[in-house]
Amino acid sequence: MSALLDAFSGLLWTYLAIPMLLLSGVYLTYVCRGVQLRMIPEMFRVILERNQGDKEAISSFKAFTISAASRVGTGNIAGVATAIALGGPGAVFWMWLVALLGGATAFVESTLGQLYKSEKHYRYHGGPAYYIQRALGWRWLAITFAVMISITYGLVFNSVQANSIIDVMQTSLGGEDGNPNLSWILGGVLTVLTGAIIFGGVQIISKVSVTVVPVMAVMYLSLGTLVIVLNIGQVPAMIGEIFAHAFGLREIASGGVGAAMMMGMRRGLFSNEAGMGSVPNASATASVSHPVKQGLVQTLGVYFDTMVICTMTAIIVLLADPSHAYGDSTMGASLTQWALAEQLGNWALHFLTLAILLFAFTSVIGNYYYGESNIQYMFGSKLLLNLFRLAVMAFVMIGSVVQMSVVWSMADVFMPLLALTNLIAIVPLAGTVARLLKHYREQRQRGVEPVFHRDDMPDLKNVECWDGTDHITCAETYSDSAGKALKN
Repeated sequence: MSALLDAFSGLLWTYLAIPMLLLSGVYLTYVCRGVQLRMIPEMFRVILERNQGDKEAISSFKAFTISAASRVGTGNIAGVATAIALGGPGAVFWMWLVALLGGATAFVESTLGQLYKSEKHYRYHGGPAYYIQRALGWRWLAITFAVMISITYGLVFNSVQANSIIDVMQTSLGGEDGNPNLSWILGGVLTVLTGAIIFGGVQIISKVSVTVVPVMAVMYLSLGTLVIVLNIGQVPAMIGEIFAHAFGLREIASGGVGAAMMMGMRRGLFSNEAGMGSVPNASATASVSHPVKQGLVQTLGVYFDTMVICTMTAIIVLLADPSHAYGDSTMGASLTQWALAEQLGNWALHFLTLAILLFAFTSVIGNYYYGESNIQYMFGSKLLLNLFRLAVMAFVMIGSVVQMSVVWSMADVFMPLLALTNLIAIVPLAGTVARLLKHYREQRQRGVEPVFHRDDMPDLKNVECWDGTDHITCAETYSDSAGKALKN
């Protein structure tokens, strides 16, 4: 099964996903005049902006931390390790490229998510299904996207997260050999915890995770910094190796560049999610005075995810000389565990187990919410929602006990299909985002805080919110929104 999925995903990535990601990234960068690079200082200004209006409204900084908690997961640790194992050091360069071009994509989709958000059901909510239907009038594509994201995030990606949790816990507890039923036991516990949250509304676990994940991320980055300091003399050679393997003549002759490009882009997209249409579901719930602000915040989120955390994982792995693992499709989070333990001792192995447990479990809940919100968009049926919850639990259990190569192969099939569905919509809407960006910059140049009112662009149809008071009266956090959805 894994071989069949790999063959199909290879065709998708080679002939559709990679060309579309690169071309759309270049096009959106051009239309938005390199917003992902030239407005980095403004991103930091916005993220530190104080909350406006209602005390319950989400601030830009909290929007960033919440989306980071959901985004930081298996891809940052297991995905990077898998990319290096199968694509070599050159895969890291292609991850960076995906992040730089993906910054423009993330800006466009998150800005659109804010512009076309809705006030029904759980106050603010929205996402690609909303801007596809409202801005383009393509109901068929909106439904297609809603189905795709529900399957991709709610089922497939959650099986990947579960697989990585079990992988690191087995390594930390001594591996499978001592207890062949360990994966079933751990998977059962993980499935029950997942069910307790999505069925029973046991929010304490998810709230603690959202609080603790940023702290664990800082601790992980601190350990990575320590590894760099201990191996400072090897860092220049390691950086040179990344570029040499990305463009080296030897790799071109052997086909290694293709493998590095393929794996780097696959795992980079899985990690930062730019262009897949997931983050706009969360960013639509934020309270800001202008849609562009959430676009800037989520662009910074892509950089934090890939250029900071993923790069740190790559450094940890490469400084430990993972050449023994090259070509091994079974190496994921356990490779990162081994690399960290090689540098700092066995205690680091157990720290990473806890970090991945928190990172991945938080992502499981976030992924579920993406699926649930789109199920509600399509049907609003309690019966279908409960069936979806059972399916989520089933895929968490399946992901816990099947081989790593199988879950990653499934993800590699659904990722490009979801991204292509979203890119088909945001490319023709790029001009609208460029107008919003111009409107934003003109106000900044006058020295005033940018505010958007839908009457500023009356030709934009089906803009439900933005009557001048929305950002004060109707805001709600992503985590609160997910919590209310779970109780319904």
